[in-house]
Amino acid sequence: MRTFEGYQKGMNLGGWISQCRVYETQHYDSFIKEEDIKEIASWGVDHIRLPLDYNVIEEEDGTPIEENYKYIDNCIEWCGKYNLNLILDLHKTAGYVFDDIEGSEGFFDNDKLKDRFIALWDKLAAKYAKYSDRMAFELLNEIVDPGVALKWNALAKRAMETIRKYSKDAYILVGGINYNSVLSVPQLDPPMDDKIVYNFHCYDPQLFTHQSAYWQDFMPKGFHTEYPMTVAEYEKAVKDNHMPDHTTEIFRRAGVADMGIGFFDAIFAPAIEYAKKMNAPLYCGEYGVIDQAPADGTVNWYKDIHAAFEKHGIGRAAWTYKEMDFGLTQEHVASVKEELIKLL
Repeated sequence: MRTFEGYQKGMNLGGWISQCRVYETQHYDSFIKEEDIKEIASWGVDHIRLPLDYNVIEEEDGTPIEENYKYIDNCIEWCGKYNLNLILDLHKTAGYVFDDIEGSEGFFDNDKLKDRFIALWDKLAAKYAKYSDRMAFELLNEIVDPGVALKWNALAKRAMETIRKYSKDAYILVGGINYNSVLSVPQLDPPMDDKIVYNFHCYDPQLFTHQSAYWQDFMPKGFHTEYPMTVAEYEKAVKDNHMPDHTTEIFRRAGVADMGIGFFDAIFAPAIEYAKKMNAPLYCGEYGVIDQAPADGTVNWYKDIHAAFEKHGIGRAAWTYKEMDFGLTQEHVASVKEELIKLL
């Protein structure tokens, strides 16, 4: 399988100009500074993934907020200074937000909203295509609805064609349905050229990585578990805590009895096979463990998923640098921070 050169080991900057506590200048100016990029570079990574919400650079009516482009510009400058490549990830677009499913219904049948999505990529590509040698473009974060695969492929093609007006060489990342599931990669269209990268996210098994997550309806408050455990032990925890059957579906898909590298090998296999067939690189744009998980289990999980990434040549970016319930610079992993950094 082809590798995504220059984008093998990365770090997300979640929460800076995306999913913000407050969307205001004081936050943008303080959440990430040059010294943060310098620190990340010292960890031995080769790139940054920068999530961007449309409402940072556009008013709700589509009017540009030109002054806020400086935060993207600053990140490009800092990454250049510290020899890091950059992925610009459009995390939220007008009318489509991965964490507001009901509010996003109808996006793929709304020509006005789809045209606005294309127009935003037209502007971003026109402005940043000159950095194509060290900057990649990720079309949209986490398409949720499993029923829109064909419509998403069609819209993604339009966005790719728009970017290609300005750059023939920029890498373009596209992910699949069901929250960018690795299992959805084979439903993506064949790449339009050799600079298209198949992208997925991996937080499996969520019983571990999202334990006690307040935003997960199925997750009991105060639920805790370890990693690794046997599949039978995870299934017992689901039953004992009256969680829905879908929480164990990933184990059935994997067909393994014990957690470890083999689990990740199994769930990655269809995507790897498809990427090989299409001669396209495969990339994991998000993976990580919630701050409610035990630190030793977090290290074990990172060891296994990283071993699978390395085995198959899959580039990746950890979620995330700070805060956001998953931050690698937060107190909950302070005792194992150095070990986690070495694993990156």
